[in-house]
Amino acid sequence: MKRLVLYGCLFLTVLATFPQIGKAQNLIGSHVKPINIRDASDNSIPIPKLGEKHLLIFYVDPDHANQNAEFIDHLEKNHILSDNIHSFGIVNLKDAPMLPNGIVRSMVRKKINQTGADIYTDPDHLLRDGWNLGDVNNQFTLIFVTKDLEIKFLSKGELTQEQIEEFYRVINEYK
Repeated sequence: MKRLVLYGCLFLTVLATFPQIGKAQNLIGSHVKPINIRDASDNSIPIPKLGEKHLLIFYVDPDHANQNAEFIDHLEKNHILSDNIHSFGIVNLKDAPMLPNGIVRSMVRKKINQTGADIYTDPDHLLRDGWNLGDVNNQFTLIFVTKDLEIKFLSKGELTQEQIEEFYRVINEYK
């Protein structure tokens, strides 16, 4: 019994040390529901193509926009080409209180005009709370959701090599 308690305490200590890892893994296989986010002009819109295509979502805290920069550079140079996957970014405005939302939206509109990228905003943890993502503050969150609304990949923070390999395995499965 003492060993069981000791192992239980050790497990809880590890989870407390790495909370985003435990929570992210618990969401794999869970289902999401339709929610509304905001476009670059602050208009409420439903998550694009939810239930129609597989979604690759980059949910980014603008305070940590350079987290995973090497991975993002690689993706920008080596696009994931698939008619089955729709990818876009959502800027987590709520967790960047020092950056005025209007200025961030202006930067988003400029990026959209320059690159044609699909970028949306989340001024009030709409995605985090709607999908029970947990703590996403100061995190680069990468989410892959199937058209059946199931989370197949979720990562928060700096990606490890193992997570990158798992990401590509999942993407290749649904191309």
